[in-house]
Amino acid sequence: MPQSLTIWQAAAPAQSQVFMLVGAAVIIPTILAYTGWAYWVFRGKVAAEGYH
Repeated sequence: MPQSLTIWQAAAPAQSQVFMLVGAAVIIPTILAYTGWAYWVFRGKVAAEGYH
């Protein structure tokens, strides 16, 4: 990266950053909720010997 380029010049536009923030604010909780639900549904289904 050239020395004359600042971090503010290299950053994405504010609109793009807001778009990504909103997307992450929706997607990450959705993924966590689905993962938690999957663990809840399949709790206790595996015996002591494991998957195999």
